[in-house]
Amino acid sequence: MVTKAEKQFAKNFNIFDLPDVPTGLPPHLELQRTRAVCKNDAPIHPTSVLYSGAYASMGVDNSVRLEDFSEDFKVDVISLTETDMVFDMIGVPAGIANAFRRILLAELPSMAIEKVLVANNTSVIQDEVLAHRLGLIPIAADPRLFEYLSENDQPNEKNTIVFKLHVKCPKGDPRRKVLTSELKWLPNGSELVKESGGSTTKPKTYTSFSHSQDSFPEFANNPITPSFQDILIAKLGPGQEIELEAHAVKGIGKTHAKWSPVATAWYRMLPEVILLKEFEGRHAEELVNVCPKKVFDIEDMGQGRKRATVARPRDCSLCRECIREGVEWAKHVDLRRVKNHFIFTIESTGSQPPDVLFNEAVKILEDKCERVISELS
Repeated sequence: MVTKAEKQFAKNFNIFDLPDVPTGLPPHLELQRTRAVCKNDAPIHPTSVLYSGAYASMGVDNSVRLEDFSEDFKVDVISLTETDMVFDMIGVPAGIANAFRRILLAELPSMAIEKVLVANNTSVIQDEVLAHRLGLIPIAADPRLFEYLSENDQPNEKNTIVFKLHVKCPKGDPRRKVLTSELKWLPNGSELVKESGGSTTKPKTYTSFSHSQDSFPEFANNPITPSFQDILIAKLGPGQEIELEAHAVKGIGKTHAKWSPVATAWYRMLPEVILLKEFEGRHAEELVNVCPKKVFDIEDMGQGRKRATVARPRDCSLCRECIREGVEWAKHVDLRRVKNHFIFTIESTGSQPPDVLFNEAVKILEDKCERVISELS
């Protein structure tokens, strides 16, 4: 007959509490959970296992915990220039990395030319094509210093930037290139007259600036210009002329691609190249030569012995040349991707530095999370 003590023991019994029972996942399941293994034809186990009870039968808690995330999450900047930034984002699922990518492309604001007022255009480029080309020129202006211009707002010094373009190719001269360096910032607003007033009334222009923009400390010693001075706008033949005003406003890439402050933003999982055996002599040289990205290198072991080593795993593009069919060493090379380690690249258009863009993307994602939490609470 089962006693009360035996019933209590059976209720509280956990096989993983026994000293001779191994803890954690078996090696093959741990590899499946943390790595995407790349085979010759296709990768296997590419998706992350986010279900909290996926390994409950083995005594492993797979739930997402804030404490674990805070401990594991890390951002390491690999390189940073005025327009490019490469950094490692460690300890996050692919969904978080993709959220940053989408925010950078579609939700970060920037300044771009929205309205073009053409006074004269005798070039071969139609007005609408010329306006489209002007709209795609990146403007080096911090959008945080400006407000959005809605349909009911009047253009003023807080929501509009005005540029003037007036170029002419005299008759008898060779063809002339019109570059972005000839776009001149008008800090006092539009100079084109919209309505002519009387003798005592000031003519009304297309903007109503109450203060000159260069009187603001942000622009006093830092005039607003296109990000690059050598972008080709048009070519003029002898006798042709372009005279126009371009008005730039604040917007986001979700509305139009011209407001996207990044040329591109992308990420890839960290490559992991494992040699399952030592490659020496001829095999080592063949392995080094077959890789177009020069991932492998030769190590001199002394006494005439040389072996192959994995010298630059980050450069692996997963071309699979080292594991293609017919290669005798293919089964001894293992190509993997680390599922929670992403190499993130941001290429700015020049309107703002890439590190500033990433910081702004973090703020936007934080605001989204706070709105969700407030709606659920």
